[in-house]
Amino acid sequence: MPDRARILDEAKRLTTQDRNKDYGDPVATHAEIATGWEVILGTQVTARQVALCMGWLKTVRACHSPHLVDHYADGAAYLAIAGECALAAEK
Repeated sequence: MPDRARILDEAKRLTTQDRNKDYGDPVATHAEIATGWEVILGTQVTARQVALCMGWLKTVRACHSPHLVDHYADGAAYLAIAGECALAAEK
């Protein structure tokens, strides 16, 4: 199995297993984070933007420690959550 498949499998595992029990629904959780960021930043923030920013955080970390594969899996997982947030906002 190529490394990219392993990274994507890990991202899938991170986003599809029963993590809601520990962390809550990802769309709702990112909306809660957005509310806090709005207070801190003084501007409107969406759940999708939170997920995109967290993906960017993982990108920056990957630049500093490119050998740590979890940065890539986490980044892919955050992008998937951003997509889920975008689809939820359309409903």
